[in-house]
Parts: sequence; C-alpha cells; structure tokens
Amino acid sequence: MRGAQYGLRLEDAAARRRRAADIDGGQRERLRDARPSEDNEVSYRACMLPDLARFRPRLLDAVQDYSRERLIRDIGAGITVGVVALPLAMAFAIASGVKPEAGLVTAIVGGFLISALGGSRVQIGGPAGAFIVIIYAIVERYGLANLLIATMLAGVLLFATGLFRLGQLVRYIPVAIVIGFTNGIAVLIALSQVKDGLGLRVDKLPADFYSQLATLAGALHTINPYAVLLCTCSLALVVLWPKSYAIGAAAPWRRCVALVPGTIVALVLSTVAVAAFRLPVETVGSRFGGIPQGLPGFALPGFSWELVKQLVAPTVTIALLCAIESLLCARVADKLIDDRHDPNQELMAQGIANFITPLAGGIPATGTVARTITNVKSGATSPIAGMVHALALLAVLLVAAPLASGVPLAALAGILLFVAFNMGEWKEFARLKQFAPTYRATLLTTFLLTVILDVTVAVEVGMVVAALVFIYRISTLTRVEPLPPPHEDVHAYKLVGSLFFGAVSKLEPLTDPARSAALPRYLILDLNPLLYLDATGLETLDTLRKQLARRGGQLLIAGACEQPLRMLQRSGFVERLGAAQLLADVAAAAVRARELAAGEPRSADA
Repeated sequence: MRGAQYGLRLEDAAARRRRAADIDGGQRERLRDARPSEDNEVSYRACMLPDLARFRPRLLDAVQDYSRERLIRDIGAGITVGVVALPLAMAFAIASGVKPEAGLVTAIVGGFLISALGGSRVQIGGPAGAFIVIIYAIVERYGLANLLIATMLAGVLLFATGLFRLGQLVRYIPVAIVIGFTNGIAVLIALSQVKDGLGLRVDKLPADFYSQLATLAGALHTINPYAVLLCTCSLALVVLWPKSYAIGAAAPWRRCVALVPGTIVALVLSTVAVAAFRLPVETVGSRFGGIPQGLPGFALPGFSWELVKQLVAPTVTIALLCAIESLLCARVADKLIDDRHDPNQELMAQGIANFITPLAGGIPATGTVARTITNVKSGATSPIAGMVHALALLAVLLVAAPLASGVPLAALAGILLFVAFNMGEWKEFARLKQFAPTYRATLLTTFLLTVILDVTVAVEVGMVVAALVFIYRISTLTRVEPLPPPHEDVHAYKLVGSLFFGAVSKLEPLTDPARSAALPRYLILDLNPLLYLDATGLETLDTLRKQLARRGGQLLIAGACEQPLRMLQRSGFVERLGAAQLLADVAAAAVRARELAAGEPRSADA
C-alpha cells in the first residue's frame, strides 16, 4: 500500500512538472510572439536594461520654495568661498607643477558644474590638495597634455560609476573614519594658516607635517605684528559678528546687517585697512603676482587609443581619488547640515566636470572639504552658493583682479582658522573612552594618518582596520555548540552565526588531523542557526567530510536554509556528501545516523 502511494506521489509530481513545463513553454512562446509589437518591445527592453541611476541634480529640489532670504545667504556664502578659493586654487596648481591659471579654471568650470549638477546641496568643487602629489607625478611622467586626457578619461569612468549606482559603496565607510578624516583635515587647515596668520617669512612651506612644524618653528623670529593683528581681528569679527547682530533683533537695520556674513565683513575691513594704512603685510597680489585676466579657451588635447592604453593607471588613480574625496566631503557636509546627498548623482556630476574642465586647460576637480565647510559656515542653503562661488572667481578673473589682489592673506588665515575649529568634531576625542578599543583605534589611526601622511592613505588604512575589526567581531559571534548525542557513536553540533574565512578556526577541534582519531564515526552538524557560509567555510566542511570518510564514517548536514543551502548545492557539496545525508532537521539526521550505525539500508519510501 505504501509503495502504491509512493508511486502515485511520483506520478503526481511528474504530472505537475509537465504542466509547469507546458505553462513555461507557453509563456515563452507568447513572449517571443509579442516582442515585435511596440508596446511589448518597450517592456521587453525595460526588463533587459540594468537598474541605472536617475540623473536629477540636487539643484532642482533645492530651489523649490526658494526665498529672497535664502538667495542673499547663498550669494554671501558664494562670494566668501570664492575669495577663499582664489589663493587656494592658484597655490594648488603651482604645487602640482602647472600654471596658476589651471587652478582658477578648475575652480570656475569644475566648481560650477559640480554645484549645478551634483547630488549635494552645499559641496564646493575645485582643485584639491590631495591631488597635488598625484598630478605632479603624472605631469613629470606623462606630460601636461596627457594629464588632461587622463582627467577626461577619469571623468568618463566616474560618470559610469554613478550611472550604475556604485556610489552607494561609500555608505560602508564607518563613522569613525569620517570623524578621524574630518578632524585631521581641520588640523591641516589650521597648520597651513599659521604662516600667513603670523606673517612668517617662509619662502616655501613643505608638504609633509613634520617638515612644516620644523619650518614654522625656525621662522618664529620673523613674526609680523601687523599680520597677527589682522588675523586676530578677522577671527574675532567672524566669531562675534553673528552673536552681536542676530536675526530677530529689535532694530530693522540690525536684521539687515545680520544677513551679511561675518566673513565678508572681515575681508572688506581688512582690505580697506591694508590699503588705507599701507600695512606691510602679504596680500594675494604680492604673493601670486596678480591674477590672470581673460576667459579660458577651450581646446581638445591630442588623443589616440595607443595613448589611452598607457594612461590606464593614472586614469584609475584620478577617478578613485576623486570619488573618495568627493563622497567623503559630501558626507562631512551632510553631518554639518543634517542632510543626505545622492552619491550616484554626485559621481555623475564629478564625471561631467572632470571631462569638460580639461578642455579649458584645467586639472582634476573634486569636492573640497575646506571650501565646503566655509560654504556651510557662511550660510549656504543650496547649490546656488557653489555656482556663485564659481561666478565670483570668474568675475575676479575678468574685471576685479586688482581688487582681489589687495586682500591680505592674514585675514584669510583668520577666517580659515575659524573654519578649521568649527569643522572638527573635537568632543569626539573626549568621548573616546565611552567606546570600544577597536573604535578608538580606527578613529585615531585615520586622524593621525590624515595629518602625518595623506588623506587617501588614511582612508585606505582606516577601511582596512575597520574591516579587520568587523571580521573579528563577526567571528566572535560564530559558535560551535555541542548537542546531546543521539547515539553511542554519533555526535552532534550546532553552528551559530557565520562560517566564513574569519571564523573557520572554530571548527579546528573537529578538523585538526592530530585529533581526527577522536572524531566519532558519524557527525551531525545543525546548520539551521547558520546565517552565512562562504567558500572557506565550505572547504572546511568538505575537509571534515573527507576525514570522516577515510575512517569509514559519515557527515550529516541538518537544517541548512537559504544562503548556506544554496552554497552547498551550487558548489556540488551535496553531490559529494550524498543527498541522503542532507536532512531537514536534527531529529531526521539522528534517525539517519542510527540507521547508518546499525548498518540498515534506507528504505525507498522513507
């Protein structure tokens, strides 16, 4: 009777499979017949296309319900950032081995496109200090023309990265790395302004941290008291201005004055003071020899596929560094304005900017932390501030070069010192004692490497440290728990957590050849609590299976579900193990183990 019922079940199963095959075949036939029609062709193509990111600049959302007050704040912030970016753009270009005009063009063209098309409300784009060593090396090895081509190719790569939604990967960067990176940048900004804030006579400030300290210490005898006074007054103005004239004060004129950023007040008053009293301090014009005037010309650099093959390495380097810098900068901005950027849109905007900027003679552009923080602290509310920053630089380039040349660098130093202090999350250092040692190690490692070596190196090492910490933490959650033995020569264990390369050591007591003699003849592993199984864990299970087989024993797997079960089936482990040894639960595995121990063959209808 049981045999007849078993045969009937097989017949029913076969009939169901035939009907399913007929249905599937009919669906495939109908789909094939329907493809030539226009409506179905559109649906077919939509199903075949990958899930691409939508191109929607943040500007479109930010200008909704845009007010006059926000416009005034954005214009003020944009002008402030433009003035701050002026010497930085030129200095970065000179340090990178190219003309100062290249830095200005990058800040104008690249900065405008990144703000107009990007996925962040307040991020400022332009030349960045992290690119100095990379650009210098590429120019020395490949030449300036090839740098421009490599930058354009990196732009294509960045756009593709955002289009295929790979920008989400930056979400995996831990908060400890972001805090360490931000505080490290703040220290570097402050240190870079000591020379101008004190008016020290230093011909060229070295790039590395320790050399900077030694150079600054050696020039302390050249302190300029006028520069110190300008820096101190500018810093005081920026700090006290919002508190003295807050919005909501009784007098209307105070409400109007409060809309003017303190940074603008500091720059204007310091420039007037230098001109009126002829103070012997260094200005933008005296250091950089004035600002070049005229619109940048657009030209396509020479291009060949043979050349492209040689530029693969610099192209990938520029693209990776640009993506890391811009998305980390966007995350820093998010924390300051309590917002969330679109990483895919940001990468697509970075790609467009880096493709077009070299046509005007510019260098790689990316998000810049210092200027973005200046933008936020100056009251920016939308990407219009970044666009104004680019237009302000263009206006300076065209008509206002003499005026911008008179801005004292000591006043800029005071503003950037304020920015550096405010961008750093210094309270996090005091709170470190509340967190685990691994968190402290990640944050401090990233912070120190940012200051001492380089931002990119700091992020890379920080990610490695964070990954190792994560692997260790997950491995500690993996447990091998013994279960009550169902038979005299049958042992059972339960695997809890994830069996991956970082946790396979938990099975060493079972897989160690020196202890194989202590293994039972039949071993049951309950995988029901196991969430994840990787190739290394699978290899460990296979090693255990082989050890038992050599002793005439058998491994039985019970309760495998979802990902571990798919891994066992895909790898062929089930075939090697034997389908009869893959059981639904521990109870069924115990019955099967007793059958094997008793030497009883398994019945066909079991």
